[in-house]
Amino acid sequence: MAREPQGKGRGRGRGRGRDEQRDQPDLIEKLVGINRVAKVVKGGRRFGFSAVVVVGDGKGRVGHGVGKAREVPEAIRKATESARKRLIRVLLREGRTLHHDVRGRFGAGKVVLRNAPPGTGIIAGGPMRAVFEALGMQDVVAKSVGTSNNQNMIKATFDALSKCTSPRLVAGKRGKKVGEIVGRRSDRDMVKDMSNG
Repeated sequence: MAREPQGKGRGRGRGRGRDEQRDQPDLIEKLVGINRVAKVVKGGRRFGFSAVVVVGDGKGRVGHGVGKAREVPEAIRKATESARKRLIRVLLREGRTLHHDVRGRFGAGKVVLRNAPPGTGIIAGGPMRAVFEALGMQDVVAKSVGTSNNQNMIKATFDALSKCTSPRLVAGKRGKKVGEIVGRRSDRDMVKDMSNG
């Protein structure tokens, strides 16, 4: 009885992880960019594709991944799987913006993220906008300095997001109350709270 040929190193248990990933709640997938890459071999050039994908649940979790393959759909699939495995949680203020301004860096890419009042929207370019939309952030002002490379900008943005903390977290570490950490809030915020209450 002839056995079906299997790919190199691909056993039957390999596909189990995919079912677990499908069980996750619906995630927002955003394709940031596709590049054509060439590998020089003895007979000439061998062309392939590299895809960058950002994945998020719109509620504070986001991840990014890169996939390479000979065909575009396969590269996108690999990038999406990689992004789903690398989700991080970002603490948001009121579920819409950052708690504080933060800077991030990766290679030649530098980004500055600033929190914003309600109604500001997402003021950010290209790859960073995809990250914030997948994350579920509604108000943020972002600026990238240095490189316009998609991967470097995304990695710098994730570096900045990983540094974000909440006043409650800082207060817990220092053994203080949240009011002592935040200090006196501005009159504008106090008026807003009075109008809501």
